[in-house]
Order: sequence, then structure tokens, then C-alpha cells
Amino acid sequence: MHISAKADYATRALLELAREPARPLTCEAIASSQEIPFRFLKSVVGELRKAGLVRSQRGCEGGYWLGRPADEVTLLDVVRAVDGELITLRGSSLAGLVYPGPAVGLPGVWRRIESDVAAILEGMTLSSLLSAGAVEPLAGTGAS
Repeated sequence: MHISAKADYATRALLELAREPARPLTCEAIASSQEIPFRFLKSVVGELRKAGLVRSQRGCEGGYWLGRPADEVTLLDVVRAVDGELITLRGSSLAGLVYPGPAVGLPGVWRRIESDVAAILEGMTLSSLLSAGAVEPLAGTGAS
């Protein structure tokens, strides 16, 4: 399975927002703290906003917040928001995949892998990642 840069950056941005849900963060702050290219992050955050995973407010008091509580956002939500299908074969969905002859069972294997990966990602929320200590504190916050 290929984990895209978009999925990785989107998850890291959401974890930054989940750390301090009471205050908005700018894309600049998230990009800086997570060492993510700003322009790329800006487009990723746009996709997260369209999916309802973040909300935004313009202006000097503006920025981004989580669109839902961190315990309701799964890694599966994030991957699907930015990448669409979880696993594709040459860019196509596995849903209608059929092979002839001796390869007849292979599409079922691919779909089983997709199902297993989806179950793992669906079981991981932003909250569970934060509470498990899987995310290190922001650089420069004084925490070590």
C-alpha cells in the first residue's frame, strides 16, 4: 500500500489542530511546526475543509479548527478525504475487478487487503493517536 504525501500531511495537520482545539491555527503555523511545504499544505487543508474535517474563519482572529471532535475523526476519514479510494489498481477501484482463469481469486485478495487496511484506519482516531503519545510536542513550545 502506498501512503500518499497528501494523506500523511493531512493527518499531521489535523493532529496539530487536535492538540489545541480551542484556538485556531494558520496554515503557516502548521506547515512550520510539521515541516510541510506551505503551498502543498494549503491545498490539502482545502480538501479537508470540503470533507468537513476542518473549518475555517478568515481575518486576523481566523485560522483553522477541527470540523469534528478529534475522537470522531478516523485515519480512514482523512485518507478518503484527500485520496478518495483507499486502494486502487492502476488508478481504478477494486470493486468490479474480475480476472479470468488461474488469476480468478486475485481480486478477492486485493479486496481483502483493502478491507483489512480500512478496518485498521477506522480504528485509529486523532484522539487515540494523541492520547497514546504517538505525536511529539511542537518544536519550540518548551516541551521536551
